[in-house]
Amino acid sequence: MFRKFAVILAALAVATLSGCGYNTLQTQDEGIKAAWSEVLNQYQRRADLVPNLVNTVKGYAAQEERVLVEVTQARASVAGIKATPELINDPEAFAKFQAALSQLSGALSRLLVVAENYPNLKSDALFRDLQSQLEGTENRITVARNRFIKTVQEYNTTVRQFPTNLTAMIFGHKVRPNFAVADEAAVSAPPKVDFTKPAPTPAPAPAPALPAPAQPAPAKTSDAGGGDAVSAAGDLLKKGY
Repeated sequence: MFRKFAVILAALAVATLSGCGYNTLQTQDEGIKAAWSEVLNQYQRRADLVPNLVNTVKGYAAQEERVLVEVTQARASVAGIKATPELINDPEAFAKFQAALSQLSGALSRLLVVAENYPNLKSDALFRDLQSQLEGTENRITVARNRFIKTVQEYNTTVRQFPTNLTAMIFGHKVRPNFAVADEAAVSAPPKVDFTKPAPTPAPAPAPALPAPAQPAPAKTSDAGGGDAVSAAGDLLKKGY
């Protein structure tokens, strides 16, 4: 009798747990762990490419020390964070990890921009191979991140919806942090379009005219000399000359 009662009770418990979303929560939780492992796998693949990429660039552009140091330090920052499965349960630690990854992505982008200034480096077979591997890894990271984002979204929806939210509360399932845009505020801000015409630039003031050079005054004829000449001519006429 007791055995039958126990079997019936167990069946009721299984039916209750299945109907309240317990199994769904467990399935989605495992899906998050699997998706997160794939994300870490791809990030580790990128991190493994960084030392060879830095050394190759250094052989042609050793003077670009600042960019090389930025990449090395960014990789060290990512490696310094313990990316364990428990990390996705800690929103603060997850945000730090995401910030470190964004810093490394930016440093790698600047490194590739610098490489454009060195034709010999761009033609190096090893550099081309590393660049190709890095591009492929970035694509894999994008795919893995998208899968993780969707898996976490489904899980968080189950945790917050009724009646599965009651089951989540009983068994301690909480909303998980998710990847977000690094500069979400700037991306969500609408672009500013200004159709007003800019004010015309005032024309420069004309240079002041130079004064005309002074003309020399005409020489004055002496009145006294002229009178003496007329008087002498009259005397000659009177004398019959």
